[in-house]
Amino acid sequence: MAVERREIDRIDRELLPLFLERMGCVERVGELKRQAGKPVRNAAREQEIIDRVSRQAGEMGQSAAEFYRAIMAISRDREHNLMGGDPDLLELEQRANRELQSPGKVVCQGVRGAYSHQAAERLFPGAEIGFVPEFHEVFREVSEGALGVVPVENSAAGSVTAVYDLILKYRFYIVGAVDIRVEHCLAAAAPGEITRVLSHPQALAQCSELLSREGYETEDYSNTAAAAKAVAESREPGLGVICSEDAARRYGLTILRRGVQNVRNNTTRFVAVSREAVLPVDASKISLCFSLPHTTGSLHSVLRRFAGSGLNLTKIESRPLPGRSFEYDFYLDFTGCIHDPSTLNLICALKAELPRFSFLGNYSELSTEEEI
Repeated sequence: MAVERREIDRIDRELLPLFLERMGCVERVGELKRQAGKPVRNAAREQEIIDRVSRQAGEMGQSAAEFYRAIMAISRDREHNLMGGDPDLLELEQRANRELQSPGKVVCQGVRGAYSHQAAERLFPGAEIGFVPEFHEVFREVSEGALGVVPVENSAAGSVTAVYDLILKYRFYIVGAVDIRVEHCLAAAAPGEITRVLSHPQALAQCSELLSREGYETEDYSNTAAAAKAVAESREPGLGVICSEDAARRYGLTILRRGVQNVRNNTTRFVAVSREAVLPVDASKISLCFSLPHTTGSLHSVLRRFAGSGLNLTKIESRPLPGRSFEYDFYLDFTGCIHDPSTLNLICALKAELPRFSFLGNYSELSTEEEI
């Protein structure tokens, strides 16, 4: 094995100068493209090279193609860096506020006592908080200047797809996030045995074990606290609700059981959305969205570039593009700060190459244990 290792070391010594020589050519090509106003990526030429090396490598064709895709991605990133990056993103990074100004009006879906209400109070203590019945109304209010607070993901029940659809539709900036501990209870307004339970579909999913075990009929409602309010107002015999203890107390309900969620450590992530970007110097999470061409390995090629830059992906969500068969928008979160030059360069390169690309924000995320 020692002989083989020495042989590998020799080959690596020969490969490195060739790689550096290639990157020198890349820099010269990049300068020529910059002078001519040409885009960095030439997809047809890249595919021509991939096809050629695949044929020449024989049974190692697939591996050789992957190797060359990585080289070309590195080359493109180098060219993008030399060209100076996307001017709109560079300007945004420079001019955006570093701190959120007075939040003014904050809007969330539901009613007082909802988990969204808790999230809004954690993110914006002391702010005026308004409530609307539906998620799309939150985004409409944001379009008129308010800040919106919406749930995006639960640790037990998964993504809130309706909200991701709205994020991808409106493409407002995310300016903050908070994780709220979810502690559901079963409550009722009228005495007697429970036969039917109201709540938001996510809450019903999070408490599915109890609901199935007891054989309760379930009914979807727009929001856990709104469901609590409806139960309190109807006082219908046999009607219960899954909600927070705060909502149950707020609307005068009797708490029948506490901690009824399937998972003890149940958390929902909320984000704050705004028309204007806020880019704190210590922000630690970045959100992007984009679509991809219908080519083999296109998603893998994008994700590999994050790994190559030492950036950790924390969320990826795909949503179908309306009116297009088997085409998707991708929403992606990763740890990083746009004020870091290498991270900004990567975002600029992705914007130049990917269809429907939007930078959605750079922000910090609070947990339920953290103080503002």
